[in-house]
Amino acid sequence: MSGPKDLVGEELRHARERADLTQQALGELLFVSGSYVGQMEAGTRRILPDMAARLDEALGTSGFFARHCTKARTSKHPEHFAAAAEAEALAVEIRQYQSLLVPGLLQTPDYARAVFIAYQPTAPDEIISNLVAVRMERAHLLDDPTKPLLWAVLDEAVLRREIGSPAVMAEALSHVAALARRRRAIVQVLPFSAGAHASLDGPLKLMYYDDAPPLSFIEASSMGQLTDDPATVTRHQLTYDLLRADALTPRQSLALIESAAEDYAHEDRALEA
Repeated sequence: MSGPKDLVGEELRHARERADLTQQALGELLFVSGSYVGQMEAGTRRILPDMAARLDEALGTSGFFARHCTKARTSKHPEHFAAAAEAEALAVEIRQYQSLLVPGLLQTPDYARAVFIAYQPTAPDEIISNLVAVRMERAHLLDDPTKPLLWAVLDEAVLRREIGSPAVMAEALSHVAALARRRRAIVQVLPFSAGAHASLDGPLKLMYYDDAPPLSFIEASSMGQLTDDPATVTRHQLTYDLLRADALTPRQSLALIESAAEDYAHEDRALEA
């Protein structure tokens, strides 16, 4: 079923074609790339208020996009991540490097809760529970047995930094291992022994589509940058390839993840004794 964002994107395509403009030509009027226009039409790129106003002016659509972009951009996610979450939901392939945390799509509820409490230690339970629910809703992307293809490279720090408690970590890492064993995700671990690597600055996500150019997303504290700039995406693809080359093989990685999970489980049993 099409949502508001899909319908607005479809209307943008119709308006552009009525104006006899290619995506590239419209992009030039808007000072963006033609692929950016294509992503707005496909729904992989949100139409923000300033862009909506420029579209109405360029296409003579009498305020249509300004009126409808607010409905289309309603999101449960933080503003800096909302566009990336929407793009993620439409991707046919996701490649991700995480330096400190289990990727959101692979998290368990208790792990996510511990992360959100660390971020917002004074937030009431209702807010934390809502954040966890939204994150778990994202994870339903993996309910489909084949799409999207998810390839995750995890720094060894993800395994070693205790989030929540030993029990929480044992469950979280066992969940990641189970997804890898079911071949629902390809998971590699970048070991400490690799030393300096290509993404010391932090996490990286690449997203690929059947009908639109790839996107890359860089996230920091309450900030995020989603881009389709070909040179930037190409550079990030090389970074990811270098990370994969330095990482353990999927089989070696699975053994390390399961070993770490078992260590946490033993620690939890020792605490209970």
